[in-house]
Amino acid sequence: MSFILKTAHLSHQYSSSWAIRDINIEIQERGIIGLLGSNGAGKSTTMNIICGVLNQTEGDVYIDGIDLRREPEQAKKQIGFLPQTPPLYTDLTIDEYLTYSAQLRLMDKDKVKTAVEEVKERCGITHFSSRLIRNLSGGYRQRVGIAQAIIHKPRLVVMDEPTNGLDPNQLIEARKLIREIAREHTVLLSSHILSEINLLCREIIMIEAGSIVFADTMDAFNNYVQTKSILMRLENPPLTEELLKVPGVTKVDFLTEQQLRVHFDSSQEDVSDALVAASVAGGWGLREITPDKGLLDDVFKHLSTQAPA
Repeated sequence: MSFILKTAHLSHQYSSSWAIRDINIEIQERGIIGLLGSNGAGKSTTMNIICGVLNQTEGDVYIDGIDLRREPEQAKKQIGFLPQTPPLYTDLTIDEYLTYSAQLRLMDKDKVKTAVEEVKERCGITHFSSRLIRNLSGGYRQRVGIAQAIIHKPRLVVMDEPTNGLDPNQLIEARKLIREIAREHTVLLSSHILSEINLLCREIIMIEAGSIVFADTMDAFNNYVQTKSILMRLENPPLTEELLKVPGVTKVDFLTEQQLRVHFDSSQEDVSDALVAASVAGGWGLREITPDKGLLDDVFKHLSTQAPA
């Protein structure tokens, strides 16, 4: 079985302490995989090792089946890396910089010009081809950074905080571009913004204290912490006092005039059945009733405490 990215028992030691220990990752498909973790959890160390910037103390990294340590040149041809601060030479024009980036990736000389034009078009920076990078806005500098990471069409693209410092409009455009890139590449995306991970990623890997504490789908992450509340939408909602009479209901929060969050202290199934029955009897006009997924911050906080001592 071929993996786009595989790490086996990956560990790294700084001085006497282990930054990461026994990190095992297997990614087979294209798409966006989120890499989460608190500050100092080991995310950057893991990304730097995967990209060949740092040599691990123990374990192995395989990029598209190629051993990164034994065949670094071949493996790195399949890696694109966008650090948190894009590695830009601001005294160069976009064309000059992207040409240089392609040459660094040892691309065939006769393919460089075409690759530069294609990646400029893809990243929406063609109209600035001759402009010095120093004269670009933060959003366009980020686009240039993304362009250098994908110019050689790698199988794996690693992005560290790719939307950091962007304004709301730039943020929307950057997310759109990342989604488009993920159609043809596997994207490993590190971000401290949980809502962004939720919007972009299909799977999540979470590292805490140097170890993986969660590796599953976004849905599984959202449902990791069982909440004691239900979301309801009613056409004719009753007074709070009426809702509190339903067995098991302890509190009611009106989110809008017709949307409410109902808290309970018994089984979710029993309370849901009781609320449906009460709605029918009272003519509340029930339109929707769903479990209230755990807030991302709550899930993150819970998982952060699960790291081994």
